[in-house]
Amino acid sequence: MAEELYCWEGDSGLPSVSTDCLVVLAYAQFAGAPLKLHKTSNPWRSPSGSFPALRTNQKETLSRPSDIIIHLRKQKYNADYDLSAKEGADSLAFISLLEEKLTPALIYMYWVEPKNYVDVTRRWYAEHMPFPFNFFLPGRMQRTQLDKLRLLRGDESLEAGEELEKELFRDAAECMNLLSQRLGSQKFFFGDSPSSLDAYVFGHLAPILKSRLPNAKLQQHLKTLDNLTTFCSNILLLYFPRDGPESSGPKTSSQPEGGDFDHVPNKRRKQFLSVLVALGAMLSYALLTGMVSIQHAHREALEEPPDLRTLRAHDHEEEEEEEDG
Repeated sequence: MAEELYCWEGDSGLPSVSTDCLVVLAYAQFAGAPLKLHKTSNPWRSPSGSFPALRTNQKETLSRPSDIIIHLRKQKYNADYDLSAKEGADSLAFISLLEEKLTPALIYMYWVEPKNYVDVTRRWYAEHMPFPFNFFLPGRMQRTQLDKLRLLRGDESLEAGEELEKELFRDAAECMNLLSQRLGSQKFFFGDSPSSLDAYVFGHLAPILKSRLPNAKLQQHLKTLDNLTTFCSNILLLYFPRDGPESSGPKTSSQPEGGDFDHVPNKRRKQFLSVLVALGAMLSYALLTGMVSIQHAHREALEEPPDLRTLRAHDHEEEEEEEDG
């Protein structure tokens, strides 16, 4: 039985709006993992309440990209199988660079920069999340992202402003320049076959390339690096062709796995939706009047950085197994 992967749905020609979901989706495609895919904007659909979430055949739920990748490797779906020890070390170094230099800028670009957040980020989640989540989850997600940015920067008193934006975007541009130099004229970072590094780079750069943001400074810089823009476009074309060209809405018709309503007759579907709306209204009233409080903590769209120590430990275990063999 195929294991099930739950992800944020896509938009603007991307298979998902989430960086971490894009990383996992790309790696699964590169490794040929036969996952049953659910794309949604409803957090209740996720077994963990966050995205991505992999429900394994052992009934485990994994949420961090690094944990999901390690699990897929153990199932013999390993996109890094042909990498040398040096290439494996280089891969981990560049993934660490992405998390240190590019992730903070992505958080700022989507969740802190006022016009981007109000006009694009908050609006998208408010329009696509089901009622009543769309009233409170975007704001909660923003607060979580701000906490993550402060943690990554090591500054609890961190405040938005022109100086912080300049510093973050300068670090991000430096990171993109280094990635461009490393990629060179190659199709992928280690030759003709994609690896986990390609998945991480794609997951971080594709949203920058495809998003329509009022403040598009990072996109402007990325578009000056032709090999990186071609890299992202090629992966979209080769591995996610069903997501099609850019559009203003999510590609629901391109989802490999349909939603829960796909096999319900129209009449029953409408009845079910009516019940959901009524329940949502009751819950909203209870929340607003203080009768009920929700303690469920929802993770951000951009999830925690990969646990590099875990990846290293797993690679070391694989090396020992090969030596013993």
